[in-house]
Amino acid sequence: MTPIVSIVGKSNSGKTSLLEKLIPALRRRGYRVGTIKHHAQPDFEIDYPGKDTWRHYEAGAEAVLISAPGKMALIERSPAEVPQVIALARRIKDVDLILTEGFKSDTTPKIEVVRAARSQAPVCAVEDLIALVTDIPFDFALPCFGLDDVEPLADFIEKTFLAKNNNNSPDTLTSGL
Repeated sequence: MTPIVSIVGKSNSGKTSLLEKLIPALRRRGYRVGTIKHHAQPDFEIDYPGKDTWRHYEAGAEAVLISAPGKMALIERSPAEVPQVIALARRIKDVDLILTEGFKSDTTPKIEVVRAARSQAPVCAVEDLIALVTDIPFDFALPCFGLDDVEPLADFIEKTFLAKNNNNSPDTLTSGL
């Protein structure tokens, strides 16, 4: 199974900004990266009223896939509860690593972003984290990276999840959580 790492933290802590830097850092190393974004609100739109795909969905289609040169998107009806990350990740193919944004309650390995302007402590229990990205000096027994330490963080992820013959599948990493 493809390794999964969740980037978690309070709203506006810098999770998206971190991912915007981390994804290209991993791509420069030759890795293919997929992402899954948790959205806390029950309704969101990526389609537009009146467009053909919107009309298909409104007519009752269970799934609508739009395809264009170089890009495609799938819109599906889903249960009221957000599925677990591992179930969602199975839908992403041909990547070396899946990074999620959010999903702090899931059992996947987590890296938390703690920015002093938003919080003085992690929202997750320290024992549920594999690392911190922060501008606060913490004395925790886990790796801590600065907010701009993208290459060292990419090194950590590569060594922990992507190194050849690595035994750190999501199943083995989450079994003790």
